[in-house]
Amino acid sequence: MDNKTITTKQRLAIPRQEMPAQDPLKRTQNFKEVNLGYSPEAAIKEAMRCIQCKDPVCIKGCPVNIKIDEFIHLVAEGDFLGAARKIKEDNVLPAICGRVCPQEDQCEKECVLGNKHKPVAIGHLERFVADYERESGNIKTPEVRPATGKKIAVIGSGPAGLSCANDLAQLGHSVVVFEALHELGGVLMYGVPEFRLPKEIVRTEIDVLKKMGVEFQSDVVVGRSVTIDELIEEEGFDAAFIGVGAGLPWFMGIPGENLVGVLSANEFLTRVNLMKAYDFPESDTPVFDCKGKSIAVFGGGNTAMDAVRTAKRLGAEHAYIVYRRSEAEMPARVEEIHHAKEEGIEFLLLQSPVEFIGNDEHWLTGVKCLKMELGEPDDSGRRRPVAIEGSEYVLPIDMAVISIGNGSNPLIGQTTPDIEFSKRDTIVVDINTMGTSKENVYAGGDIVTGGATVILAMGAGRTAAKAIDEKLMGKSRGFDEW
Repeated sequence: MDNKTITTKQRLAIPRQEMPAQDPLKRTQNFKEVNLGYSPEAAIKEAMRCIQCKDPVCIKGCPVNIKIDEFIHLVAEGDFLGAARKIKEDNVLPAICGRVCPQEDQCEKECVLGNKHKPVAIGHLERFVADYERESGNIKTPEVRPATGKKIAVIGSGPAGLSCANDLAQLGHSVVVFEALHELGGVLMYGVPEFRLPKEIVRTEIDVLKKMGVEFQSDVVVGRSVTIDELIEEEGFDAAFIGVGAGLPWFMGIPGENLVGVLSANEFLTRVNLMKAYDFPESDTPVFDCKGKSIAVFGGGNTAMDAVRTAKRLGAEHAYIVYRRSEAEMPARVEEIHHAKEEGIEFLLLQSPVEFIGNDEHWLTGVKCLKMELGEPDDSGRRRPVAIEGSEYVLPIDMAVISIGNGSNPLIGQTTPDIEFSKRDTIVVDINTMGTSKENVYAGGDIVTGGATVILAMGAGRTAAKAIDEKLMGKSRGFDEW
């Protein structure tokens, strides 16, 4: 079929191209990427399913407004490099977003084909063209405007910070990104497992920013190594953007959480990701020995799925998801739940932990749970779990991973008291500019919204970059006029 002559009826008759993946039995023995990516032929065929709507509503579902119809048209024409560059007009991390963003709740949810057919696989196509560009060796470094003489500090090298740094650098500003950890990339590096997002992809995306002149400083904990006030008043920065994420793990507040063997998903995944515990014995990293053990992860989001699937790969005999609601209420992506089930993860739904149990040496040996049933919806719109009287039982486990959400690191608030925080310990901003209560200081991403998506954080970084540029230069200087 020719993309120029194919009819709408013929497009609708093309089945959605499924993403090939590693065999479940094999992939639980390695940390290689699960999804294998489209072939060029499959990508073109999937792109030809797009009916090129006059009003492409899919764009409205994208927080950074990627020109989805245009990049898909280029894929259908076989112009993969052109498609990659079209995406990068709005999204500097397409290889990452194509892997970890919940397209089913964003752009693909708005696709008109979804009314009667399966929506176009926008995320898979985004990943394909980004991978094609990288593997071809033709990654284009964006053009940078003449230097403005302005200097901006970006705190945090996660998705919000990277997108903000990219736009500011393109606009001609000098940008320094400060990262607390030794590896750049924030949650993309420490929070997402290798089998879902290979770390080399993150490094490649960051290398593009380095070529644009963005400076990165790792092992700098803003609030300890240096404060925001010192950056602006003593080190000559004209503005600052805070994109430190929400990295303070929440616990459940039940008895026994101080037992050895109870830890947060943040700690577990960071040890495995940044300290390469998955590469034993080449990297002899201190991490709980999961081999032959029973591991329970408490929570139902993507991080919980990442943690439990990681435990399985580290040799757990039983890897449980313990969740107090039903599968219908789980916030994790459908694909992640599907992959977890394929890999033998055991789902203990409608169960709520009430106490961790240990031995005389304070090692975890089990968790006492109550069985639940669903009642009326709560403030989140999900049905509230209600305990079933007399349903208490003990599940024998060797390690518990708590994955029920994260709050904000208190360092910024403690050392910069003139930045206003909400009751939820998130930074209060003007959503139109991402400006905080402190002049010339902006914020975005999870530190503002609480735990959210990569693409939403990127959208906030872009909004802040535009506002910072306008404030420092005294006028609006959009990319369109350049």
